[in-house]
Amino acid sequence: MEENYASEIHQSAQRVFDVMAPCISEEEMALLKKAYEFAYEAHKDQKRKSGHPYIIHPIAVALIAAEELKLDLHSVMCAFLHDVVEDTDHEISEIEALFGGDVAFLVDVVTKKKKDTYMKSKQVDNFKQLLDSMHYDIRALLIKLADRLHNMRTLASMRPDKQMKIAGETDYFYAPLANRLGLFDIKSDLENLAFKYRCELEYQDIVHDLEIDQKADKERIDTFIRQINDILEATGIEGRAEVFYRRPYSIWRKMKAENVDFRHVENRYYIRVTFSGTNDELSEKRRCLRIYSVLSDRFKEKPHSFYNQIDQPKENTYKCIQVKLLSDEGIWEDVQITSEHMVEVSRLGCMTEFQEGGNNVAAWMKRFKLVLQDMADDSIEGDYMDSIVSTLYYDDIMVFTPEGRSLTLPKGATALDFAFELDASTGTHAKYAHINGRLTSVKTTLKRGDCVEIGLSDALMVKPEWLSCVSTYNAKRAISQALKDMVKDEPISRCPCCQPIPGGDIIGFREPDGHIIIHRRSCAALIEQASQTGDSIVNVDFPEDPSQQYPVTVAIRAIDRYHLLLDLIHQITNGLGLSIESLTSATKDEIVECSITFFVHSVTELVKALQILYDIDGVEEVNGVGTH
Repeated sequence: MEENYASEIHQSAQRVFDVMAPCISEEEMALLKKAYEFAYEAHKDQKRKSGHPYIIHPIAVALIAAEELKLDLHSVMCAFLHDVVEDTDHEISEIEALFGGDVAFLVDVVTKKKKDTYMKSKQVDNFKQLLDSMHYDIRALLIKLADRLHNMRTLASMRPDKQMKIAGETDYFYAPLANRLGLFDIKSDLENLAFKYRCELEYQDIVHDLEIDQKADKERIDTFIRQINDILEATGIEGRAEVFYRRPYSIWRKMKAENVDFRHVENRYYIRVTFSGTNDELSEKRRCLRIYSVLSDRFKEKPHSFYNQIDQPKENTYKCIQVKLLSDEGIWEDVQITSEHMVEVSRLGCMTEFQEGGNNVAAWMKRFKLVLQDMADDSIEGDYMDSIVSTLYYDDIMVFTPEGRSLTLPKGATALDFAFELDASTGTHAKYAHINGRLTSVKTTLKRGDCVEIGLSDALMVKPEWLSCVSTYNAKRAISQALKDMVKDEPISRCPCCQPIPGGDIIGFREPDGHIIIHRRSCAALIEQASQTGDSIVNVDFPEDPSQQYPVTVAIRAIDRYHLLLDLIHQITNGLGLSIESLTSATKDEIVECSITFFVHSVTELVKALQILYDIDGVEEVNGVGTH
């Protein structure tokens, strides 16, 4: 190792030892240091893509395991050793002889196995190997999450195609897995880092807007926080108020879900009031309610904004009393009242069970194993990861055919999912649906207990946008195959789902037949492919072609006035020289909502068009709905 890294390596390793020292004996500390020294020697001639000594990575993974996940001795030893068998000449038998069977088991599970053939791909087999370990021990999953988190934190040194591959895996598998394990902080970090490397332009835009927001709001928020802290002190309550800004990925997801721009996303931050507490939930609930009482005595409470997330916690296990209070500046502030213990439970998820005596660990493990077993039973070879997405991470609803046959679908499934669950032919020819006797679109989301009848057409009805309207594997597979059959035999083509245009964040995916499909980096279909066959990702150029235009749709919200629509049309056709395909407009209570589809050559031209439309007198919102 180079001398200039020696001090950094020593200090990092010592930090791991310092974190573990209060939890282990002197004999165990000697064993932990022995594992580190073994890893140091094994990796001493290796470097990471960044040029740094490789040992820095195992040390960082061990620190995450010890400090952020609070794992046990053998898990932290495994974190030091997790790449030794995979990346050096050492074998698992040496690990077992030196450090025992438990450490060897953990190292073996997180070691990628080299095979001549794979179930579907090397990536999928690695995912399955990890999940299968859950039948014996949860720690291997947690070590792998620590490994992935450090890889994501140091992804900048990788090539763009490798960044996309790793970010795709993270979005598709590791972040949902962290969420399933209740590790909210880990899940949030993974999602945000994956977003950063998948969609850098959008990520940087939101980071920039957040920085402006924080500077503009600082004085007002500081005043509100100071007032809360004064109230707590005056009433003898030991607690503190702090502001927390939401992560770029969280804001981006809200922008997409609500179809708004950054300026119109609500709750970009929240105020958390935290007090020290125990694991006595009833006592903590009473203290939360007391704080709520004294704060609502001082600040006006927004009607219907009170939410008890202690008795009805979020899926990530975060518990609090949530309420909106009116500040002296006339702003409704989102206030969350919680205990330090409740925050810690949300951060550590399933690991809290181990730390608090493990009374529910066996039951929790049993429930999780049953889910994995159901998933394995329902999976056929080659479809494993799709079964994870559609089975593991969704709640179920039960719906019925008119004949009384019941079908179980993921929560959020549509009539299209229902149709494809019946059979592929019904799905590809689905034209409309009758839900509980009422005529509806096949894109309609189903509710528990719905009775569904599918109306068919003789013609093939499959459309690219269907992929964004289904949740089940059967539907996604059948739609993708139908769309693939419809794609022209060209060496390069645009993804029919995300429809990229020149100038955007794009990446290519090489199909087995050599055909390259261009995707947006945020494309759900690409993320799924990247997570399983990421070596097929390629960098591609998608230059602007003056002879080629692409239809885009924008939604406009404006104050009604004379000549408004003519001004919109004039700016697009005469100001920008672009062709309009369609325009719909409705006015209610002096508010105009307008949708315009027109043709552009590139993202740059689209951005320019959005700004010009936004500058028109009376226009309040301009949002890009999508490309076609």
